[in-house]
Amino acid sequence: MKYQETTALKKILKMKKRLRIVQGGARAGKSIAILLILIDIAQTQEGKIISVISETMPHLRRGVERDFLDIMQSHNYYEDAKWDRTNHIYKFNNGTIIEFFSADSSDKVRGPARNIMFINECNNISYETYRQLAIRTSEYIYLDFNPVSEFWVHEELIPKQDHDFEIITYLDNEFLPEPIKQEIESRKESKFFWQVYGLGLIGETEGKIYKDWAIIDEIPHEARLERYGLDFGYSNDPAAIVAIYYYNGGYILDEKLYQRGLFNKQLADQFMNLDKALVMADSAEPKAVDEIKSYGIQVMPCIKGADSIKQGIGYVQSQRISMTKNSINLIKEYRNYMWKTDKDGKILDVPEGGLDHLLDAARYGFESLRPTQEIILPTYTPTFSKCGY
Repeated sequence: MKYQETTALKKILKMKKRLRIVQGGARAGKSIAILLILIDIAQTQEGKIISVISETMPHLRRGVERDFLDIMQSHNYYEDAKWDRTNHIYKFNNGTIIEFFSADSSDKVRGPARNIMFINECNNISYETYRQLAIRTSEYIYLDFNPVSEFWVHEELIPKQDHDFEIITYLDNEFLPEPIKQEIESRKESKFFWQVYGLGLIGETEGKIYKDWAIIDEIPHEARLERYGLDFGYSNDPAAIVAIYYYNGGYILDEKLYQRGLFNKQLADQFMNLDKALVMADSAEPKAVDEIKSYGIQVMPCIKGADSIKQGIGYVQSQRISMTKNSINLIKEYRNYMWKTDKDGKILDVPEGGLDHLLDAARYGFESLRPTQEIILPTYTPTFSKCGY
């Protein structure tokens, strides 16, 4: 199916200044619209260099690069011989290229110049990285983002530089499937979600649950695999598997699975292809736990005691946590995991549900690493419960 003209596309097409800032909510179609514009430029203007940039290569490949290739193929523009998979460059017949690279690639950030730049989800990169890229861009710049909180766009660009600015929401995407529209609107009671992802407005960050987690390139060779966490899903929610490694006094989380529609046998098969470690799963699915165990997987349910979610979150946050940059969905959950608020905006001790599948899986894994008691004796090794309660 070809991509069709939306209100989002019409709004972005009206932007004429060098700096073009697109703030928006979930499924607004802002990045698709910008890519459609860039493809049109590439087809009609000779010898241009267009750079599309995102936080990391995994984020890029699963996001705007995939969208670009899908647009090219669905419109019958794509020619395989013109796509350099190694360097992530598509060369058009007129000599214009669209290149894809990540903001964590210092040689690209401080490398050759370009004519046009698009930074996707620019709130995930630093202002200094943006500045290095901007001074090497001769014509114009597109920036898009979900406004989770104020950042350098609001602090440095909007007040100080000439720019075009648009807020795009899901209502500007007329071809959004009705079930997805209903899913977005079903979360109006979540103040943070609705503010950011429904209305495309700046969110309040006071209720963010996890803080100060780092993003690293890969698992160090010396890291020790401790556990897997498993959160069951099927049709509406994805199944989520996260690996937990211990390294140098802290823990590293690595996303292994985030997929809908998997049966228990398929989940077991996922573990067959991973290094061996104890799997801690949601105790709300005892039948699923037993079935996965029947396939030879060492899996146990994590028993939930009174106030276990809050206590479990507290224990996880007390650890020094890193995430691999390949853990795209985990990073997204971490950045958007919030405490609920009441109608007056008061923060409650209950986390927002819906975007927490990998985080729940991680919490299950950590429960079995949590000591049942802390006794400090020279010759005593603390015992660990199976589920932490």
